[in-house]
Order: sequence, then structure tokens, then C-alpha cells
Amino acid sequence: MDKAELESFLKVLPPVDFCCVYGSALHTNNRDMSTMVDYILGVSNPEQWHSQNLQMNKNHYASWMVHLGGPKLITEIADEIGVGVHFNPFVTWNHKMLKYGVVRMHDLIKDILNWERFYLSGRLQKPVHILVDNLDIENVNSANLKAAMTAALLLLPPKFTEEDLYAKICSLSYMGDLRMLFAEDRNKVKKIVQGQFDLFQSRYRPFLEEYEAKELLRFMSSGSGQTNVSQDCGLSAARSLVSSLPPMVRSKMGMKLGQEKKLVESGRVIHEVSIGSREEAAKCMQKVLRRTVMVSSARQAVSGLLTVGGVNAVRYLSNKMRKAWKSLR
Repeated sequence: MDKAELESFLKVLPPVDFCCVYGSALHTNNRDMSTMVDYILGVSNPEQWHSQNLQMNKNHYASWMVHLGGPKLITEIADEIGVGVHFNPFVTWNHKMLKYGVVRMHDLIKDILNWERFYLSGRLQKPVHILVDNLDIENVNSANLKAAMTAALLLLPPKFTEEDLYAKICSLSYMGDLRMLFAEDRNKVKKIVQGQFDLFQSRYRPFLEEYEAKELLRFMSSGSGQTNVSQDCGLSAARSLVSSLPPMVRSKMGMKLGQEKKLVESGRVIHEVSIGSREEAAKCMQKVLRRTVMVSSARQAVSGLLTVGGVNAVRYLSNKMRKAWKSLR
């Protein structure tokens, strides 16, 4: 689908402040026309938005939700049981199968900057097509991209390829994801990176060059056309990487490893995570992210089962299981 076709779906929905398309439908090597196209929609007031959308597109929602609670119930389940996102899957439009998730703009920005739920922030670390951006989320998301690259570097060895880096970035939001245990394609990360390598490169190259200027990274070309990267794995470099992680991650790491008070040039006292070794920092960060993803994926799975209804839940899960089974052959 081209951009105009992707945008045209928005005309049948109430106005949104943010919209992006993500997922396998964007892969340049994807030839499966049955692939579901995934949208994220950011709105200021989800309950009000769902109220308008129910009048326009009641068939997008599970019938029991429409009859029992309407927009208030839809929003409450997303907020209290899920991670603040309500998904309508299996929406048929213009001979395409679509899925769209609706999130409060405040919650989206909070997750991008803090990795509080590490749910939508994880999706926005991968290539997306932004169709609507009234609040300049693309600029806000640059902090998320830089943090994702930083976290990946902490988990990578002294030498790696550019493709290794993007694969590690891509895998961050799948660590601890319950779906990866039994209902996802085992080759998902590899397919995402290879299918969208140029898009990953255009997003992350500015941060790679910034870290090269700080002498944290060095680039070397290889005969195969792959760019090899080497990084400083010393304790000072590890501390620099940890200090660039989102506040929520640093706070949780500080609770496990301890914190040190540090006086900065402005005269302000800041708290830094106590790091004994790079390996210790990487292991701790990995545990924090895995735990966050595990909780979020479990909550969203329960929310999804409730909101999409029994038939669609079985249908969605069977599609995922089929992909997982194919990837094991």
C-alpha cells in the first residue's frame, strides 16, 4: 500500500493527533497481500474518540462491548487491564485487513520518553510510516531511538556489524514477550531487519555518527559490503551508556545496583547508577527490560482477549501460531 492509500483509511475515522503504520506490511520484500496492516492512532481523549467512532464504525468493535459499556468500558479495559491501548483487529476496508490501536497522546509520549510500559515505544524503535503528526512526535521519538541504540550497545560485544546492531535494537521489545514463547515467528527479528535495513540505517545513522564523534564507536568497512563497528567496552564508556537510558530504566537499575550522588556543573545533585562492571550493568538492564515487557505483554494479551471477543481472539492467536509453526520447519 502506498502512502495515499494508507492515509485514505483515516477518512472513515474520527480525527487523530498522531498516526503511524508499522509491521510486516511495510517490508519491501513482503509479497503476502493477506498481511494485516497495523496502525497506531494517538488521540487526546480516547473515551470521546471511541464514542464518535462507535457512531461511525460500530462493526469495528466486539459486539458485547458495544452493548454492555460502550466507550467508557472500552477505555477502562485499555487503561486498567491493558497498557493504555485498545486494538480493533480484523477490520476489513478497501479489500485489505487492518488493525488499529488507539492510545491517549499523554500515555504515548510518556512511554516514548520513559519506557514505562515499553510497549508502543518498542514499536516506534522500528521503522514506521508516520501519516499524521500534529504534536511533532517524530522529534520526541528521537530520544527513544537514541536510548534504544544505547541499550543495544550495552548488550553487544566489542565488535559487531551494523546489522547486528539493528537486530539487537529490534529484539529489545521482544525480550520477555510471552507471545515469543509459542505464538510468534522465530525468525521475526531477522526478517524485520533484513526487510527494512535501509530504513533502520536512515533512522539510526545520526546517533551512530554522534557516538563515533565521542569516540565510543569506530567504523570499519569490510569486503562484504557490511559495516563493521567496534566499541569502547571500558567502565567509563558503560557509565556513559547507562546515563543515556530512559529515567524509568535508570531508576529501576539504581534500585537493584545502588545509586551514587554526583554534583554537576550547574550545581545540581543527580543520582547515578552504581556500576561495578559493564557486564553487571548489561545484565541488570536486561532484567529490567525483560520484566517490563513480560508484564506489559501479559496485560495487553488479557485486554486483547476481552476486547476482541472470543471468535476474533481465536482467529488472531491461530494466525500467530501458524507463523510460529512455519518458522520452526
